[in-house]
Amino acid sequence: MKNIIITGTSRGIGYELALQFAKSGHQVLALSRKTPRILIEHPNISCLSVDLSTEDDLIKIANFVATTWKKIDGIIHNAGGLILKPFAETTQKDFESIYRINVFAVANLTRICLPYLQKGSHVVTISSMGGIQGSLKFAGLAAYSSSKGAVITLTELLAEEYKERGIAFNVLALGAVQTEMLNEAFPGYQAPLSAAEMAHYIYDFTLTGNKYFNGKVIQVSSSNP
Repeated sequence: MKNIIITGTSRGIGYELALQFAKSGHQVLALSRKTPRILIEHPNISCLSVDLSTEDDLIKIANFVATTWKKIDGIIHNAGGLILKPFAETTQKDFESIYRINVFAVANLTRICLPYLQKGSHVVTISSMGGIQGSLKFAGLAAYSSSKGAVITLTELLAEEYKERGIAFNVLALGAVQTEMLNEAFPGYQAPLSAAEMAHYIYDFTLTGNKYFNGKVIQVSSSNP
């Protein structure tokens, strides 16, 4: 049984991940602004309604881990924000909003969890193919895709800094998955994979990927976008 923190569990991939880990007997700390009732009612899931971009809510997470778990086996940074807007209309406030959840929240949550990560722990950040250098890019996603590129570099740096402690940091750069966020970016597009199918892949990778990878970016895409 492992202790797994998952962000962005109110819908889509994060929601499916929380259920998959819990049903397999693992303990899950589900973090999202809104919490589905089915997650609240599952005995293996602890839910915190938090805004990962605010310092006060990060303290709630730190207090929970310190008093309840005392160790963390895995973190899945799945929460993300997206703005679809022409670059000329994208304001500094827009960029700050996206970077707070897609980049700063990843860095801040990782930092407060560091004392509880141990040899064999695995931190997985969910990025996007849009953040991969040289990949196909799409107009209107300047803030989103650049933020996803930032967490890739952050992960590479953390893997190097904490390799002596035996903590692995990896990125999964996802292609199209049928979620509400995909529909916001590409209205009407039908993705080849469901949220549950992608969650199954991430579940396996979180539990075993650190045996083979550290500081790596794995491209998980079968389509464009």
